[in-house]
Amino acid sequence: MSEVTCVIDCRNRLGEGARWNARGGAFWWVDIVPPSTLNRLVPATGRHDSWPMPEMISALAVRENGRGLLVASHGGINLVDPMAGRFERILTPEQDKPFNRSNDGACDRAGRFWLGTMQNNIAPDGTALRVVSKSGTLWRIDPDRRVTPMVRDVYVSNTVCWSPDDRTMYFGDSMAGWIYAFDFDLASGTLGCRRESAQHPRGLPDGSAIDAEGFLWNCRWGGGCVIRFDPDGEVDRVIELPVDNVTSCAFGGSDLETLYITTACAGLSEEALARTPRAGGLFACRPGVRGIADARFAG
Repeated sequence: MSEVTCVIDCRNRLGEGARWNARGGAFWWVDIVPPSTLNRLVPATGRHDSWPMPEMISALAVRENGRGLLVASHGGINLVDPMAGRFERILTPEQDKPFNRSNDGACDRAGRFWLGTMQNNIAPDGTALRVVSKSGTLWRIDPDRRVTPMVRDVYVSNTVCWSPDDRTMYFGDSMAGWIYAFDFDLASGTLGCRRESAQHPRGLPDGSAIDAEGFLWNCRWGGGCVIRFDPDGEVDRVIELPVDNVTSCAFGGSDLETLYITTACAGLSEEALARTPRAGGLFACRPGVRGIADARFAG
């Protein structure tokens, strides 16, 4: 069993959006619950930076041209350079759905950003709201900023990742409890047949990462663990964490053999916080397999 350590006891209310920037040697993530922050860890130095954001942010991608990040927020898609103080809205794919917000998202290896949305479940004061509507959509955002809906009628969009051969895309609906596998064509960015890929009774599926062997590492909200599923959806192993709500993960480090894991502490009772004092922390382990570099947005 891989040993999990708390890298930063950052007490994120809802840590999410795990991404590794190989060029910069940095791990990026967000804390969604207002006041939302964008975070960066440079493992070589141990430096942790945190920048307040003007609205809730939930997912990100490093830009191929090196000019900051593409960041999904409550209101749309933005170009962000925290060092320069830049937060520029470029797209509002759900302008007609003011009660929705962005959730999970990632880039495919052609440089497109895929963003899943959901009914907003966070009040301005950070209080959790119940999700009752399948108003979420999985959007494909091309480098030229064209926006295309790809999957509709989603409760809570989570897990956006691809197999190493780019022939399968994984996407989940947390409330449905399933991670789905779609046939995928990288050249055209189109989805084919969908099948139910992975399900487990421990918690609900949240964010995921793929390793070089094609196994999917899924964080379990309410399940206190990360589960490694094989390509057939069978459990290969379980990584236990000392917290309940495990949210997203990404492989990083110079060898891509460190799995960074975000967690959440929002909504936990005093008893639960006392039992899991590292809730909301950033964790890491070295599970003995190599990951795949996160793709960058080509726009």
